[in-house]
Amino acid sequence: MENTATQPKTKVTKEGYIVKKGAKVKNWKKRYLVIETDKLSYYDDETKQKKRGEFMHKWIKNVQAMEEYGKNKKKPFIFAIETHSEKTDRTYIIQATDESSRRSWITAVQSLIYEAFVDSVNEVQGDGVIKKLCVEDFIQLKLIGRGGFGRVLLVKKKDNGQTYAMKILKKQFIVAQNQVNHTTTERNVMVKLEHPFLTKLHYAFQDEKNLYFVMDFINGGELFHHLRREKKFSEERTRFYAAEIISAITYLHERGIVYRDLKPENVLLGRDGHVVVTDFGLAKEGLDGEKRTETRAGTPEYLAPEVIKGEKYTKSVDWWAVGILVYEMITGAPPFYDGDIQKLFHKITAGDVVIPESVSDDASDFLLKLLTRDPSKRLSDPQKIKSHPWFKTLDWTKLDNKEITPPFIPKVSSDDDVNEIDPEFLKQSVQDEDQDLPGGRKVTLNDLFVGFTFIEQ
Repeated sequence: MENTATQPKTKVTKEGYIVKKGAKVKNWKKRYLVIETDKLSYYDDETKQKKRGEFMHKWIKNVQAMEEYGKNKKKPFIFAIETHSEKTDRTYIIQATDESSRRSWITAVQSLIYEAFVDSVNEVQGDGVIKKLCVEDFIQLKLIGRGGFGRVLLVKKKDNGQTYAMKILKKQFIVAQNQVNHTTTERNVMVKLEHPFLTKLHYAFQDEKNLYFVMDFINGGELFHHLRREKKFSEERTRFYAAEIISAITYLHERGIVYRDLKPENVLLGRDGHVVVTDFGLAKEGLDGEKRTETRAGTPEYLAPEVIKGEKYTKSVDWWAVGILVYEMITGAPPFYDGDIQKLFHKITAGDVVIPESVSDDASDFLLKLLTRDPSKRLSDPQKIKSHPWFKTLDWTKLDNKEITPPFIPKVSSDDDVNEIDPEFLKQSVQDEDQDLPGGRKVTLNDLFVGFTFIEQ
């Protein structure tokens, strides 16, 4: 008798007609798309007699709504499915019939993606019993931050007395705003990180309502906070922060990760005065070598010209952002700024880079080479960046070993001191505030976050 208990549990979760753009011949053809729990297939028609393609769920890396243009006019309701296998990388461009249909297809593909996740990093006890973590394992001390999808708390773990920053994200908002892929990428990237200038993830877990990231509590304040208070930094101080940021970005790039959200708000100072780059919600994996992507992601003032133009881009966009941030630290403001976003984008893509005379020649040269609009000519080689004359007095090995004394030490007295945290947050309650989604929508898609749990070994 056949053992059905070991057979894969596959079922059709969504099927229907779509229009698909050809890979070699750039025409659009009607296809019948079928999504099962472990694969995606497409056929000539609903009879399923002639299969045109199939790929397993583990090969699907991303799905997102996008704009796509036909020969002379815009095609609406487009979404893209990015795949990666041992044989090839490919992006499937698909047109749905309307916006509701597009959202439905994207949700179905997201479910397929997360069916592929296996929660293999739970802490296993000696008796083989999996120890699960929950929010009740932590004492909630202070609210230290709040964002669009949730909040950040200062917490203490009950069993070891250690303090951490706990980032709590509402599943309802993540799903409603189509941020599932970004959130899971953030978790996947952080699990891999082990670098002195990158934030460290200790635990990730979930319950019915929320996702939880438990990280080091970095309490020296945001670079944004210090820069606004002091207006601008000296070149010496800027060079120190820039070097630690460059070290962190290089580490990410060596692992095929493009960061895409470098800005003063995402750079923290530790109690010891060293930099910690945080928030990997816009990071993207799989960009080894000169591989490209085309998703528009980032903060407007720090976007590279090729991102604004909608061109495919490489990890070089992070070096443009380093140039913007270094300019801002030295002068007190980014080189391109305008309250009108269209004018801002015009300045980024066509405006002059004006460097004040007070900036040294070496720093000016470094900035101009980073802020080169042509990415093929931009200073993007980490070794060439580190050997630039502006860093001629810097010992990079000592820097990575934290053997260089920081030029500024934050005024905090202990690992849980909140002196540099915005007091507007500290005076708010740590308790969750229930909020409805726009239009009162309710979304229950727990299966999208299978494999989220992580416990540091």
